[in-house]
Amino acid sequence: MTFIGMNYGIVDAMHAKVSVMDHGFLYGMGLFETFRTYGGVPFLLDRHLKRLSEDCRYLGIPYEIDLEATSAWIASLMTANGLDEAYIRYTVSAGEGVLGLPTEDYCNPNHFLIVKELPRMPSDLYRDGKGLQKLHTRRNTPEGPVRFKSLHYMNNILAKRELMSYSATSRHSSEGLMLNGQGYVAEGIVSNLFFVRQGSLYTPHLDTGILPGITRELVMELSLDIGLHCEEGRYTWDDLANAEEIWMTSSIQELVPITTLLLEDGSHITIGSGTAGPTTTRLLQLYREKAGIT
Repeated sequence: MTFIGMNYGIVDAMHAKVSVMDHGFLYGMGLFETFRTYGGVPFLLDRHLKRLSEDCRYLGIPYEIDLEATSAWIASLMTANGLDEAYIRYTVSAGEGVLGLPTEDYCNPNHFLIVKELPRMPSDLYRDGKGLQKLHTRRNTPEGPVRFKSLHYMNNILAKRELMSYSATSRHSSEGLMLNGQGYVAEGIVSNLFFVRQGSLYTPHLDTGILPGITRELVMELSLDIGLHCEEGRYTWDDLANAEEIWMTSSIQELVPITTLLLEDGSHITIGSGTAGPTTTRLLQLYREKAGIT
């Protein structure tokens, strides 16, 4: 990328810098949203900014939603980088403060936009799906009452490194699944989890420590449109092993079918017929229609 958005302007990537006294750097006090465009328009931007605003308020970081200004900023940055479609990361860092743990709210946060080309998905991904690797790395406890999409990302990085340690011996492209401290399935490294069993739809409850994902939220709404209520609860790996369909959700990859469960010893379990199931396929279609893709 050539240009980066910084505090509602656009600067050369070499000049986009943050002070070592920024509490986002010192203490991880900051939040981010990741989303993508369809037809050059950021999808569900209003929902992403709403979550960002609510979580900033909890952390004492001033932030007011300005959907129009943010949309224009994104469009300008995409143009500067020559992108018609983009993967977008919007970060709000707390800003500079004294060395030491603060007791008062912040005053001058820093805003950063980073855009890049959307990753190319394999043509067969949404038919053949990918594997879901059970990880030893446990999902850590949320920083607050619910998990924030915060700059505290060490847990995810450790999980990603563990996942990569399996890649040399596995023939499956895979996402990693973290269980929480009580042993219940939580979420993927960069995704939320859904599964279908005996005609019913399930997803882990927020009290398992998962991120309240924007795509997760929309999929739950879309499931009601096809008469399928989604139950939130605490589930085990065995529940997944007995599922007819499993998929993971994220803003970038949409709904990705999980067709194989992978265990630490190298063994695997095929889910359903080994390809995307009917519920997964139908909800993916509805999701894309919502995004303007027909």
